[in-house]
Amino acid sequence: MPDIIAPGLRVLFCGINPSLYSVVMGHHFARPGNRFWPTLHLSGFTTRQLSPSEQGELREQGLGITNVVDRATATADLLDKSELTEGARSLEAKVRRYHPRFLAVLGMGAYRTAFARPKAQLGLQEETLGTTRLWVLPNPSGLNAHYQLPDLARLYAQLRLAADTR
Repeated sequence: MPDIIAPGLRVLFCGINPSLYSVVMGHHFARPGNRFWPTLHLSGFTTRQLSPSEQGELREQGLGITNVVDRATATADLLDKSELTEGARSLEAKVRRYHPRFLAVLGMGAYRTAFARPKAQLGLQEETLGTTRLWVLPNPSGLNAHYQLPDLARLYAQLRLAADTR
C-alpha cells in the first residue's frame, strides 16, 4: 500500500498495517466499518468527510498516512512482535526522512509492542523521533469496540489542536 506522504506534514497518521480489503481497493482505511475518515472530519482535521478514494487530498491539508507494517492481513492481531519491531525501525527512518511535526500511531497495543513502551498511554509521548513528536491514538477500526465515534473524534481533536498550535 503506497504511503500518502510528503516532507514537512503537520501529522503523519500511522496505521498498524493495511487490511486485505484496503489493499484490494487501493486505499488506506477503505473497509466500510473503519471510522478513520469520519473521525478525521469530526475532529476538525478535514472540512468534510473524505472517502478513501480521496486520500490524496490529505497532503494538501498537511496530513499523510503510512503503516507500521506493510504486510496486509485480515486482522492486525495476525502480526507478530518481530514484524512490529522491524516496522518501527522502518517507520523511524521514514519519519527522519520526511520530518512530519507529529507521528500519530493509531493503536495502543501496536505502539507499545513496536516501540518497546509497555506502559505507554494515549496522547503525546515523552520521546520523539528526531524533531517529530509522537502521539498515540486509538485504532479507528470498527473492530475496536472500546472507543465509539464521539470518543475517537474527541481524542483526535486533541492532536489537531496541538498540531495547529505548534
